[in-house]
Amino acid sequence: MSSEQVLIGGKWREANAESTFHACDPARGETLPEAFPVSQWADCDEALDTAVAAFETLRGMPREAIARFLELYADRLEAASPEICQVAHRETALPVETRLAAGEMPRTCGQLRQAAEACRTASWTHPVIDTATNIRSCLAAIGPVAVFGPNNFPLAFGSISGGDFAAAIAAGNPVIAKANSMHPATTRLLAREAQLAADEAGLPSGTVQMIYRLKHEDGERLARDPRLAAIGYTGARSAGLKLKAAADSVGKPIYLELSSVNPTVILPGALSERAEAIADEFTGSCLMGTGQFCTNPGLVILCRGPQSDAFMEMVAGKFEAAPVGTLFSGSGQDGLAAAVETLAGAGAEVVCGGQAGGGNGFSYGNSLLKVNGDAFLADPETFQTEAFGNASLMVVVESVDQAVEVAGQLEGNLTGCLYTDTQGSDDEAYGRIAPVLRQRVGRLLNDKMPTGVAVSAAMNHGGPFPATGHPGFTAVGMPGAITRFAMLHCYDNVRPERLPSLLQDGNPDQVWRLVDGQWTQDDLKVELATS
Repeated sequence: MSSEQVLIGGKWREANAESTFHACDPARGETLPEAFPVSQWADCDEALDTAVAAFETLRGMPREAIARFLELYADRLEAASPEICQVAHRETALPVETRLAAGEMPRTCGQLRQAAEACRTASWTHPVIDTATNIRSCLAAIGPVAVFGPNNFPLAFGSISGGDFAAAIAAGNPVIAKANSMHPATTRLLAREAQLAADEAGLPSGTVQMIYRLKHEDGERLARDPRLAAIGYTGARSAGLKLKAAADSVGKPIYLELSSVNPTVILPGALSERAEAIADEFTGSCLMGTGQFCTNPGLVILCRGPQSDAFMEMVAGKFEAAPVGTLFSGSGQDGLAAAVETLAGAGAEVVCGGQAGGGNGFSYGNSLLKVNGDAFLADPETFQTEAFGNASLMVVVESVDQAVEVAGQLEGNLTGCLYTDTQGSDDEAYGRIAPVLRQRVGRLLNDKMPTGVAVSAAMNHGGPFPATGHPGFTAVGMPGAITRFAMLHCYDNVRPERLPSLLQDGNPDQVWRLVDGQWTQDDLKVELATS
């Protein structure tokens, strides 16, 4: 069988496969010619054995070697950016200049370098020394990690280039990357540069490995395998929950980003003050990238009144005037259509859009729906169906009291936004709604749409279920994201020369010490990147 090769054990080789698949050009709706293998379990088995061997070497390597790999990889990606971005454009229809070359690639390289700095300084390890008991602890690498990448960010969240990959490597773990089937050629190019950088940095074979696709049962078997220590997954809720069930059955950490409607509350004073400006912000945020962002504002809460009616008409006009973008795939188009049909079938009114087509290739009209607060509260689960794409549902409530009720029925989300006026007329309503919303979102925003996710040490790209699988972790921002792929090592009365350097007395790293019942901190020599 002739198909693209997989990367296992530091070498490119033919896959153990019985079938192949093809990606599509979404802008044309055409199948692309390259055939990619659907690996059998034998490929996973070999990759796992190789990853275990790589981990045994990595755990004894200096942090500097791993940090150097991450920096070399970033350098190589920048040099190969024109080729990578062109291939990614062909597989995703994302614009080369404005999105891939000027947006995703710099973000990808930036977070690789931030991960390198966190690795070098050990800022994620949180060493603690209790001098009274001579007990010491710190976070350390957990072992081989599998990363499943999404369809919507082929570079910045890619399985062998994105934040999960960077975080797992920075902690000292080898990574087995499972490419997304919608951009396999892009992932192949990324894996090529990763392996060359690993060779140059002197990392062991199997530090970075990549397979394209697995049968579902083999993916679940991989999740259960004892040689695999942890999993990072970004993608559809249905597939993610199957992986989670497999991982949970053996007590394995799995960090998921699944779905989010990102509720946005726009209060009356804000509409009176700057309705058109907010309509412009909302339209730009909702339709950016054809709405295919996990932080797309998919649900808006408005208080009923003349201003809410005028605002919806204004937004509908902007939606109808805006060009219809291209969706990533035919399945994405079908999924969006099914979600809109579900919302409408439950009683939501289609204000505009609601039909497939209107753009190049796979597309669906820019869609705005509305429902009243009573209907939402009667069936909150259905009305929180994620319409992944260029669509949003407006929930028109009768009062602030009902807005609080609606907020109380929201599932866990990545983000939640509140728009208020600058004169204080919305302050009381904000004070009632914000605490309820705060517990249901990872990141709370004021007067700002949610689509931007800065790569900042303070960022939380996470949230309560079903936005993610665990509310205590972030997928973006170093060093915080690294701790997902770590385990806590504790040493009790261990001789000084047997301790890791982080926990030895007089080490130059950042250490918290418990001395006579008081917490003190050594000199901080870590600067967190904020770009």
